[in-house]
Amino acid sequence: MYFTDRGIEELQQRRGDEVVTLSWLAENLSIYVDLHPADEAAVERLATWLARLEDEDD
Repeated sequence: MYFTDRGIEELQQRRGDEVVTLSWLAENLSIYVDLHPADEAAVERLATWLARLEDEDD
């Protein structure tokens, strides 16, 4: 198990039954980056990956 898996598991356990919009997610990712600028590259990669998830070219 990777260290990040614990955070993902906690998210699923605590908020797994909630329904959110992608706008809500994008807004909260922006807030997170404002608070933790050192994580900007990782958040950017995650957001780009999610945005292109179903693109056939990527």
